[in-house]
Amino acid sequence: MLGNILTLDMLQKHGEKRAERRNFFRKSTGFAVGVAGGTILAACGGGGGNAIGQGIPPPVTPPASTLSDGDILNFALNLEYLEAQFYQYAVFGKGLSDDQLGGTGTRGNVIGGHQVPFKDPVVAQYAREIAKDEADHVRFLRAALGASAVAQPQIDVGTDPNGAFSTAARAAGLIKAGESFDPYASDEAFLLGAFIFEDVGVTAYKGAAPLITSKAYLEAAAGILAAEAYHAGLVRTVLYAKGIQTPSLRTSADAISDARDSLDNSADDDQGITGTADTSNIVPLDSNGIAFSRSPGDVLNIVYLTKDAVNKGGFFPAGVNGVLSMSSAFA
Repeated sequence: MLGNILTLDMLQKHGEKRAERRNFFRKSTGFAVGVAGGTILAACGGGGGNAIGQGIPPPVTPPASTLSDGDILNFALNLEYLEAQFYQYAVFGKGLSDDQLGGTGTRGNVIGGHQVPFKDPVVAQYAREIAKDEADHVRFLRAALGASAVAQPQIDVGTDPNGAFSTAARAAGLIKAGESFDPYASDEAFLLGAFIFEDVGVTAYKGAAPLITSKAYLEAAAGILAAEAYHAGLVRTVLYAKGIQTPSLRTSADAISDARDSLDNSADDDQGITGTADTSNIVPLDSNGIAFSRSPGDVLNIVYLTKDAVNKGGFFPAGVNGVLSMSSAFA
């Protein structure tokens, strides 16, 4: 059970048909956040502006032809920092070691969470395994990039009502205005928090693969993509299995998927864990059985929690480090 996270009226809301819910997200602002004084604020209204400020042209994302392999790997490193810090706090109650955080660009602090009071030993074991994998990804990418590795940017994986997790959960209908979502409160809350990230990591690596020219780097990226896919499949499987006994868990995961899909672009790609006729949908694929991709800009839309072209917000309050730092205007 999700305890205080899900209430009866939220369960009724989750009973809506997925098509109706997805249509609602696409017609509304989806995840809309602004940045003011370094604090993430949930925004309302129609979205034509951006979080950078009026009258100031946003930075331009460089064309793919000008990107180096280092640019791509550094983009991936930002995402690995985010995932690693979330799992480190969930499992150990503290973040990555200080010697894994320095590099080029502005080093930021972590708005952290706390250790999860795991009740299910299976979930606890999986969490420990993934935490190690994500920390290893950070170490590997930093070693591969050497002196050009970017520093960890500011990251928000906390539990504040105006923070990234709460903003994401509120947009997906999991909590009401003024409430907070604590992904460290229980096994089930942890799984939902992990679900926000894991599918995004898989699609990010697949989308970045064609941009990598070095075969050695491409092989490494493919290896990390495979690891992220294993993680995503594991999280989706456990959520679905637990959702058989607690249907609200499945509908919550599907709502997160719909909200993610409202951000990245106009394509209807993101898939929840429930298929047609109430069947499982553990592996999200297209009609050819192939996983879909996201561009770096589309990935940043999700982690910045906006459908506008901005360079900060959401889980990265001050933006990511490196050349690829601009999200995509929703199209």
